[in-house]
Amino acid sequence: MTDHKPDIDEVSGVETTGHSWDGIKELNTPLPRWWLFVLYSTIVWAVIYMIFMPAIPALPGMGGTNTPGLRHHSDRALVAQDIDKLHADRKAASTKLLGASLTQIENDLELQQFALAMGESAFGDNCATCHGAGGRGAKGYPVLADDVWLWDGTLGGIETTLRHGIRHTEDPLTRMNAMPAFGRDGLLTGNQIDDLVQYVLNVSGREADAAAVSRAAPIFAQQCVVCHGADAKGNRALGAPNLTDRDWLFGGEPRDIQQTIFNARNAHMPAWQGRLDDATIKSLAVYVHSLGGGE
Repeated sequence: MTDHKPDIDEVSGVETTGHSWDGIKELNTPLPRWWLFVLYSTIVWAVIYMIFMPAIPALPGMGGTNTPGLRHHSDRALVAQDIDKLHADRKAASTKLLGASLTQIENDLELQQFALAMGESAFGDNCATCHGAGGRGAKGYPVLADDVWLWDGTLGGIETTLRHGIRHTEDPLTRMNAMPAFGRDGLLTGNQIDDLVQYVLNVSGREADAAAVSRAAPIFAQQCVVCHGADAKGNRALGAPNLTDRDWLFGGEPRDIQQTIFNARNAHMPAWQGRLDDATIKSLAVYVHSLGGGE
C-alpha cells in the first residue's frame, strides 16, 4: 500500500504531475500513441543505420576514421566512380572528335552536340573573362556573336586564331599585324590626326567637317590605305578593320578614334595551343562558330 494521493485537476479531472508555476499546474497527460510510435521508430532506424552505414566518427583505435558500417558505403568512392566513367566517356568522344574534320563535326549531330557542350564549358573557363558570356564582347574585346570579323570567321580560321593567338610573339604562326602609333611616335601632327578623325567619321556615314575630310584624304591615302584599303573597308588578311560600318572594337566616338590613331590599339590574344588539348580547341572553334557570327 502507498499513502500517495494523486492531485486531480478540478477543471479537467486529469491527474497533475504535482508541479506548479505561479499557481498553474502541469497535467500528467500521456503522450499520443502515434507520436510515441514515430519516436521509437526513429530510434530503431538510427540504430540500424549506425550498423549498416558510416555513422560514428573516430572511435578510439580506429585511426581517426568513422565506423565503415556493414555496407562500407562511401559517397567519395561513388563520386570518384562517376568521374572515372565521365572521363572514359569523354575520352571516347574526344578521340572521335580528334579524328574528324571541323566540317565533319558540324555534319554529325551527335559529335556536334558533344563539341558544343565541351566548347561551352571551355569557353566559360578560358574565354568568357574577356569576351563575355555567350561571346557578347566588351570594349577592347571583340564580339564573337555577330558576323563582323577582324581576321577570319570560318571554322578553320577560328581554330587557327585559337591555336596561335593574335600578336602572341611567342608563337611564330600567330596572327601578326600592328597599327602604328601615329601621334605617340611622331608620325603625324595633332592637327593631321584630328583631320583623320573627321575622315573616318565621314566614311562611316556620320556628320563630319568637310574641309577636314578634304585635308585628310591624301594623308589617309599615304598612311592608311595599305591596310584599310582605298575604300576603307579593311583587310581581314591583315586584321585591319572595316572603317565604313558602325562596329567599333575600341569605341566609335571622336575621342575614341583620336586615341586609336594617336596611340594605336594592338590588342593581344594568347595562343591556346599547348595550354588546351587539341580536342578542346576544336570544340571551342565549333562553339564560337555556332554563336551566330561564324561564316
